Amino acid sequence: MKEKKYRIVLGSQSARRQQLLKGLDIDFEIKTLDNTEETFPADMPAGEVAPYLARRKAEALQPLADDELLITADTVVVVDGKIYGKPSGKEEARSMLQTLSGRMHEVITGVAITTAERSVVFAVSTKVWFTHISTEDIDYYIERYRPFDKAGSYGIQEWIGLVGIEHIEGSFYNVMGLPVHRIYRVLKDFGAI
Repeated sequence: MKEKKYRIVLGSQSARRQQLLKGLDIDFEIKTLDNTEETFPADMPAGEVAPYLARRKAEALQPLADDELLITADTVVVVDGKIYGKPSGKEEARSMLQTLSGRMHEVITGVAITTAERSVVFAVSTKVWFTHISTEDIDYYIERYRPFDKAGSYGIQEWIGLVGIEHIEGSFYNVMGLPVHRIYRVLKDFGAI
């Protein structure tokens, strides 16, 4: 068996991202910082925000050992050029889901794959169409699933996704928060797997 070139480190506390990376059958460690601020310049184009935030998360976890390969990611929801990140509470979650109801939005996940010598940053976009969601269904979902750690206030793999999403164009796993198909290719390019 070939000796591993890198120890893979996931810079995320997200259980969903950890689950998705485990699905690639690779060993990895978790490394995080508390309260990494997820702010970006107000005039930044929506398509650049997620990779910018993924890069900032990687920078916050520097320096890296020579044998470490760090994966960081950030996901945003975009409607009419406006960014929807994680809601601050029930009211904002309700407002976000009402905005998404009956229309298409874009989910963009930015990923930074970084070693001591090299960094690759990219974004993957998926279009998602919601059917009309009633206020009662929105309130039920918020109370039951408490989606306050999710961009756009929803998880595609949860109840709201099962009852509300009519169609997607692009990667399902990207909407969950990690475009594993693309990460796998980049890890192979790095010689990490």
